[in-house]
Amino acid sequence: MAVQILKDYCFADMTVRYLTDDQKKQVGLVLLPADRPVLAQQKKEQIDSLVQLKITGDIYNEPYAMGNTMRNSETVRRLEYQKQEMYQQGDRTHIQTVLEARGRYRVIHHLIWKEASRYLRIFCTIENTGQEDFMLELFESFSFGSISPYLVGDGHEQMFLHRIRSVWSQEGRPERIPLEDLQLEPSWAGYAVRCEKFGQVGSMPVNKFFPFAAVEDQQNQVFWGAQIAHNASWQMELYRRDDALALSGGMADRDFGHWMKRIAPGQTFATPQAIVSVAHTDSFDAFSARLTEAALEGLSQVPQSEKSLPIIFNEYCTTWGNPSHENICEILDCIKDKGFGYFVIDAGWYKQDGVPWDLSMGDYEVSKSLFPKGLKNTADKIRAAGMIPGIWFEYENAGRESDIYQKQEHLLHKDGKPLTSYARRFLDMCDPWVEQYLTKRVIGTLKQYGFGYMKIDYNETIGAGCDGAESLGEGLRRNMAASKAFIEKVKREVPGIVLENCASGGHRLEPGLMSQMSMASFSDAHECEEIPVIAANLHWVIHPAQSQIWAVIREKDSLQRIAYSVANTFLGRMCISGDVTKLSQAQWRIIDAGMEFYRKIAPVIRNGQSYHYGTPVKSTRHPKGWQALLRIGTNGTAYIVLHLFEGDLPEQIHIALPKGCPAKVAAVYSEKEEQVECSGQCLVYQPKDRKKALAVLLV
Repeated sequence: MAVQILKDYCFADMTVRYLTDDQKKQVGLVLLPADRPVLAQQKKEQIDSLVQLKITGDIYNEPYAMGNTMRNSETVRRLEYQKQEMYQQGDRTHIQTVLEARGRYRVIHHLIWKEASRYLRIFCTIENTGQEDFMLELFESFSFGSISPYLVGDGHEQMFLHRIRSVWSQEGRPERIPLEDLQLEPSWAGYAVRCEKFGQVGSMPVNKFFPFAAVEDQQNQVFWGAQIAHNASWQMELYRRDDALALSGGMADRDFGHWMKRIAPGQTFATPQAIVSVAHTDSFDAFSARLTEAALEGLSQVPQSEKSLPIIFNEYCTTWGNPSHENICEILDCIKDKGFGYFVIDAGWYKQDGVPWDLSMGDYEVSKSLFPKGLKNTADKIRAAGMIPGIWFEYENAGRESDIYQKQEHLLHKDGKPLTSYARRFLDMCDPWVEQYLTKRVIGTLKQYGFGYMKIDYNETIGAGCDGAESLGEGLRRNMAASKAFIEKVKREVPGIVLENCASGGHRLEPGLMSQMSMASFSDAHECEEIPVIAANLHWVIHPAQSQIWAVIREKDSLQRIAYSVANTFLGRMCISGDVTKLSQAQWRIIDAGMEFYRKIAPVIRNGQSYHYGTPVKSTRHPKGWQALLRIGTNGTAYIVLHLFEGDLPEQIHIALPKGCPAKVAAVYSEKEEQVECSGQCLVYQPKDRKKALAVLLV
């Protein structure tokens, strides 16, 4: 069948093109840079449907698909195009494309563009219009095809997949993989589908990969990509059956994430949202910023206290899970005049005598040993010192020494038994009793003591899922949806609360949860040399104004080491911890100077564009060479954070500044006086030390 253009829409610098066949039955979606009209190229190409779903019992697509992919199944092939509607709602344009398998089901593809933004939001809904139940085993959020429209044939040796890997305390490792290395070339006969499916299974959505994928046409300098906003199991699929390439993703399917969902007659169901974009650029930095730009929608709704990106003090690396009224007061005496905005009481404030904090969490009754006069007295001391008091909860899980750990009727189960990790069980967030319990223990504590900040931690994954639904994966999805709903209840009942998203550091850095909260723990890397590598890499997947980075200062630290740690925080939100009650005046001078520098660059952190420079890092744990991150603001200023690691360094480091970047050195942060110059549009620095950092403000 001949491929035709159904409709083109222009949004900012993107063209959204809907394709159909000559009978107007199937519909495909193509994203194009508005400045790159498609050139007529000789291709073997079919329409790839803009919706991807499968009902159990329906026929799979193509030879060797089963076990690899459920895309383009009989469920999709039954659909016929009905209509397309566009309407405005405030500053948002909505396009709804309706497809239907008459007498069975109706699917609506939703595409939303916010005025002036450089990204789109896509999700799909399904309605059972028949007389019988059916079971979904695949329903993805987005799908677009015809990637590589500018390349002749299959575009061999010009196409690359970008994805971002993640493990505990080493989040954000980038990969750029030729499609040939993934065996995504079409066969000589155009026979047998190719698919690269990857993702994550469980309740820590960044526990293997970030829910992110981008495809690069190197020859034509075009990127396509997406992020999935989902706090449970998810997948991405690169799919090929001819010269064209398709990218889709959403919730993990039955094969990948043990997910099936029953849809009754008249029932509807919606996928999570995907954030997608396309750009004509040779810079992965510039493309990824289009997706993280979506975070600004959530940041526009944060409490007033967040507008200036205040500095956080967290006592965890000071007391190591043993906070008390006494040691908090000692800390406050040292930092009360330093200009911190928040003081966070981290894990352990509730712990039973003689029991570690991670085994006793769940009951959340204030420790009488640690806080003999109660927690209000301590919170009042924090406020009197000029800071908003914050407190830590891991309310979705229970440690094995807590009372609630034994309340099996209110916990998640798998195969009829309480779902148990090495030290934790999981509260059933769909249970009304659990909601009431957490309302009293969590929201009640926030209200009673006047906390204005809550760190929400989460230190274990549920895995494939739990009992109580049609499938393990659906049990997981329901539980995590209820968890998100409880966050919204916290925000309603404690107006102005600042929320921090933490999951063993960075295991929940996905767009959905990030949009609910002010910021997130970037990682559990607290005192490591690799902190700047992780923090800089995260600019590709989260907005730096939401990336809380730790500078843990030790009494034994040299001034050079302190400047290294403090400069790390310029890559996001500054959080200080450590031996602050034991530091010398010279050590405090370096910290104070760093806090002053941070306040100068905060507007650029909030509104800017990041660029990476330096030596490729092979070992995250043992970095060698050098790294620089440039962030250009919208207010006529920019800054560079430069880190020198072990290994060989050049005699001079030259950083070519992009056109339009400010190029006058206004200030330099380091532990000593440094000579940094700008020659034209190039910053020049002569390194003399290793394991060192400095930062440069440009105007």
